[in-house]
Amino acid sequence: MPEKGLNAYPAVVEWLGGFVPNWLAEVLYRVGAGVLICILIATLALVLVWMLRKVIGHMQCRLGPRVTGPFGLLQTAADALKLLQKEDIIPANVDKLLFILAPYVTFFSTGMIFMVLPLSPTWILNDLDVGVLFFVAFGSLASFGLLMGGFSSYNKYSMVGGMRSVAQVVSYEVPMVLALLGAVMLAGSLSTQQIVLQQEGLWLGFIPKWFIFLQPLGFAIYFLCGLAETSQTPFDLPEGESELGAGFNTEYSGMRWGLFFLAEFANAFAISAMATTLFLGGWHGPVFSFLPWLWPFVWFMAKAVALTFCMMWIRSTWLRFRIDQMMDFGWKVLVPLSLLNIFISAGEVAIIRSGIIARLIGG
Repeated sequence: MPEKGLNAYPAVVEWLGGFVPNWLAEVLYRVGAGVLICILIATLALVLVWMLRKVIGHMQCRLGPRVTGPFGLLQTAADALKLLQKEDIIPANVDKLLFILAPYVTFFSTGMIFMVLPLSPTWILNDLDVGVLFFVAFGSLASFGLLMGGFSSYNKYSMVGGMRSVAQVVSYEVPMVLALLGAVMLAGSLSTQQIVLQQEGLWLGFIPKWFIFLQPLGFAIYFLCGLAETSQTPFDLPEGESELGAGFNTEYSGMRWGLFFLAEFANAFAISAMATTLFLGGWHGPVFSFLPWLWPFVWFMAKAVALTFCMMWIRSTWLRFRIDQMMDFGWKVLVPLSLLNIFISAGEVAIIRSGIIARLIGG
């Protein structure tokens, strides 16, 4: 088993420093990390698009994703080819600078989240001491890209979609952060890798020490807020096809349109990956003698993909909220529940530190 909690950043920079000057090693690491994240997001997007079409295809009896090619694989290839062939059109009256920058701001903010995801004991690009805060900050930044796209499009439907996006993120960011605090309090750290390490071991010899067993309410609140943060049904108000045409992206076409949805799929996976980190033990799981260094990564991805599947399940079966229902649910239901969870977490921390549980279960 590799050394736990190892940060890739100093290790790789130190290795590169043996061949090039230190400043160049820093630059090469950051450029390489950016390229790696882009490759990871592109790969994840292809897999998740195929997965979404398969899930919705079976649940809603759609033929294309189920029968086009082996396992429906050609449907995703056809969609990608269609997208690449579309003309990139910029309408006449748009704010051209903001219109062009908007999809890149959204994609960039989502990509930065992957910097602090601990995919295994040694696979984390940068184990920041404030990794959870970093995740929340850049997760919120994506809404500004949607607002920029809606505002710059010179289209009232796009503008409404962009404003809905910001209102939604602001409303649900509050209970999300409060829900995250429960896991942070139990771990005593904002480092994502350290939070995973605190979930190592078993209670009573068979129950994993995952925080979900101590924080079921926090996990439920976080997951619901994650649906809203990524504009998943029933919180897909920024797109609102039935009343806004397509919302913030109505005037976009070609790969600019595609970047918004690459970011959406990547963000959905990132939300699931952070839930895995905070509540489901991260990369902890059985390690077998065959390729022992690979199993932590396999368990992390399996948990994250399972949560992403749950998002797709909800997306294919639920109806959209009205805007007033969505806002009421966030402020009047989730915020009070998340405050209650803070008090529950404080009580759990006090009990754990007192040693009562350790004496009852023998360690």
